[in-house]
Amino acid sequence: MGKLNSLTKFVTLLIGTIVIVAVWVTAVNAQAQLTENSKLALNGIGPIRVGMTVDEASQAAGVRLVKGYAPPPPHGEFCSYFKPQVGLQGIGFMVTKGRIVRVDISNERVSTIKGAKIGDTEEKIFSLYPGQIRVIKNPLSGRGNNLTFVPRDTVDSNYRLIFETGIERRVKRFRSGQLPQVEYIEGCS
Repeated sequence: MGKLNSLTKFVTLLIGTIVIVAVWVTAVNAQAQLTENSKLALNGIGPIRVGMTVDEASQAAGVRLVKGYAPPPPHGEFCSYFKPQVGLQGIGFMVTKGRIVRVDISNERVSTIKGAKIGDTEEKIFSLYPGQIRVIKNPLSGRGNNLTFVPRDTVDSNYRLIFETGIERRVKRFRSGQLPQVEYIEGCS
């Protein structure tokens, strides 16, 4: 009876350990998925980072990224946009030389790490990023501004976060990424 009791305890312990590991792996994988709850940072969104290849980003995000837009040559030979194949709208990834360099957001549910999102006023952006916003009149429409967050940390000096506002001075879309691509006004064009 002692061997059977020991075997039962061992099997119970083994099954319990497998269940705990399975729950932990599922939780880690769920956190790594790209969702509307993913936060935009200076250097990426959720599990996707600037500098990743499209394949690396697809694997990290748990969703395949597919080509969404490429301008006609010559620009299209060097720059294109990718988007999640299913599920997520309003998240675009600018790719140059095979690597992600910028993330564009037009999805009203996605926010930055500090909580900025589409619909926010310019005043809210200034309050979330005090003393670090550079204002430039929107050169395309002239009816709004580009509010550029300039980081103070030298490790982030090659990155920017840009909020585009309209005539009503509310955020219409925003983007982050590396210089100089993050500052391109018309994307790849």
